[in-house]
Formats: sequence, C-alpha cells, structure tokens
Amino acid sequence: MRILLQIFKNLSRTERWIFIAACLIFTTSSIFMAVDLLYRDTNLVPIAGGEYIEGLINQPTFINPVLAGSNGSDRDLIELVFSNLLDLAENYKVDEPRNSTELSLRGENNRTWNIRLKENILWDDGQPITSDDVIFTITTIQDSDSRSPLFSMWQEVKSERVSEREIKLILPETYAFFEATLKELKIIPKHIFGSVPAANFRLSDFNLEPIGSGPFKFLSFRKERSGFISEYQLIRNEYYFGQKPYLEKIVFKFYQDEEELIKAFNSGVINGFGGLNQKNLGKININHQTFEIRMPRYYAIFFNSYSQDVLKDKNVRLALNYATDRKKIIEKVFDNRALPVEGPLVAGMKGYAAEIYPKENFSPEKASQILEAGGWQSNPEGIREKNFDKQVKRLEFDLTVPEIPFLVETANLIKEDWLKIGVKLNLIVHSPQQINDEIIKTRNYQMLIFGNIFGNGDSPDLYSFWHSSERFYPGLNLALYENKTADTLIQSIRKTLNDSKRQTDLSSLQSIIIQDYPAVFLFSPHYLYVSKNWLKGFDERFIPSSSGRFQSIEKWYIKTARVFK
Repeated sequence: MRILLQIFKNLSRTERWIFIAACLIFTTSSIFMAVDLLYRDTNLVPIAGGEYIEGLINQPTFINPVLAGSNGSDRDLIELVFSNLLDLAENYKVDEPRNSTELSLRGENNRTWNIRLKENILWDDGQPITSDDVIFTITTIQDSDSRSPLFSMWQEVKSERVSEREIKLILPETYAFFEATLKELKIIPKHIFGSVPAANFRLSDFNLEPIGSGPFKFLSFRKERSGFISEYQLIRNEYYFGQKPYLEKIVFKFYQDEEELIKAFNSGVINGFGGLNQKNLGKININHQTFEIRMPRYYAIFFNSYSQDVLKDKNVRLALNYATDRKKIIEKVFDNRALPVEGPLVAGMKGYAAEIYPKENFSPEKASQILEAGGWQSNPEGIREKNFDKQVKRLEFDLTVPEIPFLVETANLIKEDWLKIGVKLNLIVHSPQQINDEIIKTRNYQMLIFGNIFGNGDSPDLYSFWHSSERFYPGLNLALYENKTADTLIQSIRKTLNDSKRQTDLSSLQSIIIQDYPAVFLFSPHYLYVSKNWLKGFDERFIPSSSGRFQSIEKWYIKTARVFK
C-alpha cells in the first residue's frame, strides 16, 4: 500500500486523474461482473418466513368441520387447520393417483372401502391421529343431536375399526362419487371432543380454538367488548405431515362489508382478500395483483310452478329463456368476468356435454312469437294476459332476490328485458340469511334467483339439485323439478362405475333438463382474489369453492434468497 501511495505521489496531476479513472473503471467492472455472476449462476428461491394478513367478511362461529355450514369464514379457517381423510390416507387406488397415495377399494361394486392412515401423523397438539378419530368424526356426523350439515351425506354409511391405522367404510349402495365425498370429509380429534355430548358440541371453546391437523394451527384471536371477533391468528403447524408452508403466520381481520375490506386494503392494513365484486375492482387505488379464478357454480332463476301455475306452461318458460340477455348481464354486471350458463353443469366441469348446450339463444322476437302462439295477448298496460275458463291470468311474477349487489343488479336488468315482451316482474329483496332460513325452507317464492355450487368440479352429482325427492326442504331442488326419466338417469349416474356409460347418462340428463326449461340459467362468475404484488406462489385457475383458494397454501411465499445453481 505504501509503495502504491509513493507511486501515486510521483505521478503528475494528469497521470493521477488517469490512474483514478482506471481504478474506478476497474472497480465498477468488477462489481458488474460479480452481480452478473450472481444472477447468472444463482436462482431466486422461496424461503420460510413472513406474515400474510387477509381480510374477511363474516364472523367465525364454528371452526369445526362437523358443524360448519355456509359461513365462509368458518370454511376458510377449516381449510387451513384441518386435513381431509384422503390426505391422511397412506394409499388409495384410483385411475389417477393423487400425491402418491393409494386407497384400497375392495368389495362388490366398490361398496366397501378399506382405508389405511399414514404412519406417525399427529394432531397439532402432538397427539397421534388414529382410526378412532375417523370413526368418531363419522359417528358424530351421524348423530342427529350434533345437527351436522353433513348428516344426510353420511347417515347410512357404516364405519368399522380394523386396527389403529385402518378403517372400513361400507356404503348402503354403490356411489360413484364417494371418493369426492372422502376428499371433503375433514377429521376432528376424538381426544378433544370424545367426552362432549353431541348436543353440546356447539358450546365447546374448541370451536374457536381448534386442534387440527392442517398446515396451520390456532394461535389466538381478539374479541372486542361488543363480542365482535376482529382478528384471528394462525401459525405454521410444526407437526404437519405434508409439505410445510413457507409462511410463518396468517392473520385474518374481519370486516362488516366489502367497502371496509377495500378501505383496509388500500390503507395497507391487510395484504389481500377474496370474493371481490367486479364492480368494485376500480376502487382499489394501490399497486396490486388480481387473480380471476373459475369455480363449479352457477346462478339461475328457478321457477316454482307450485306457487304460480302459469309456470307449468313449458312455452312460457321457454319464452322467458329467450327473453334473457346473458351477454348483456355479463358485460354490465361482471365486466365480462363471468361465463354464460345454459344448463345444469358449467363449462370445465367433468361430464359437461358442450355439444348439447345452446350457444346463444337470446331472441326477444322468438319469445314474443311463442307467447303470441300460446294465446298470450298484450293488455292496454302492455302486459300479456290470457283467459282460462273465464279467469284472466297475467304474465306477472314475483322474483325473490337475495340482497347481494350483483344479484339485485342482475334482477333489474332481467326485469327490463322481460317487460319488453310483456312480462312484468316484481322484485322482492330479502337478506341472504332470510332467504336461507325462511324462503328456501318453505319454498315461499314464485321465482328465485339463487346459486348452486358443486363441492367438487370432478363430481357432477346432480341428485340434490335436480332429483324429485329433493323438491322440498332440506333438499336443494329449488325449481321443484320432477321428471321420472331424469330421476332414473340421476340414480344411474350415481351407481355407474363405467366412465363411458356415466358420461352417456350425464349427456342425456343435461339434455332433458335443458329442454324442460325448469329455470333460466344465467352465469358462472369468476372468483376474484386481490393481493399485494409481493405475494408469490398463488397460481390457482380453478377451485372447488371459495375456501379452495388455500388448497395450495404451502406454495405461497413472501421471502426469497439466492442459491447457486
């Protein structure tokens, strides 16, 4: 160093500047070469750590898969805290093995399922998960005192303990979609709930402080003096048997409505949220990423001909289908973030028979011609009417609508369209809770705009939506649809193990329902998820339900590091 300083002192002023410039060039070049080497010979990879904060609407009430109903917050937390039976299984044999697991299917016509659990799997409190937990979960669901929403699905299934890790399930009859049912069955711990009478399950503190087996576990929650739960925290479950998630913690903050959610996101209080109304996307004023995700769901106007006998006329139902402009609804209400739906399955679902679905059947001219041919004439008010044995009946209907913005807007557009062909709609708007608790239970509507969602896009079981035995509560046949041929096909589809035969029956069933016009099928909205740009690993394109956005939570990450290739 002294020698260099001596040489530097002996240089002329010009030579010194040249020397300094050369050193700067050398240093800069070295830095650029080092950076280039770093980026060329290394990869950016996710590492563990970080906290993600999501906003939710609705309070959690039962974070318990045996009790949870339609509450979205409950289902979201359950998805993260509990594991389904097939994830807990060591192996199962299906056409396409899932996660190198295999479930043995034995017995005549796949009525007997022998399930072997993985070895050394634990609850998040460190206790072992055994076949006793599986049987306890099923028998609790089957106990009417538990009032489980899953009761009807499991009431006739027999469960037997074979060993500490093996269970035998015996179905009363062949059910082709039972694998999907097992995917939806999340197991609860017997050592926590075993001493609690089924009738008292809803009183247990463990419904808000659960012990589970999922990728995350309960840490804490914050409750305001009013009783409102404002925050709920989960941390990574160190006992989780699957791939450990990168995220260390997930925090949920709860809000009253979407306006509050958007405000919290814009101010940086939360990092993301799902289920955004397409109309509100423009209200987000910070950098973000938006994911458009498809789901196996659709909305329709269901006709109740028991309440309004004019709807028994197939031609009236056909005319109302022709008078409905789905394309306009999707453009105006969803900004084209939805798919048109013309029948009981949604494009992309297994079993969807694209060739039998009408492509675009909006034609108010045809609708008017059909009504004219049926003897429906316009009165001075412009509303069509017809004489029936000296009794005049008008094409005027009450449409019951859940108080959800996109459904109310949709109903108003349809009201305008139908009025152009001489059909008057009176909109009756109720809260979603009132729709579920009162209107649907009693089938007290002439027409109802509502949604059907399939628990799994791979399992097109139409029984609960379209079989005649489901016309009244607790069934979900909202159109009170009754067709003997359709009933026979639905039963055949449920029992047929041959894929080709099942697809043939599914195609026939879809064709029958479409041609009967028991409803005006409308649209399948995309599920919108919004997050900060720094969230990585979220890459869902199709999810079975809104809580399915967490189905690959182990891939989400925030922190990264560089490693050599």
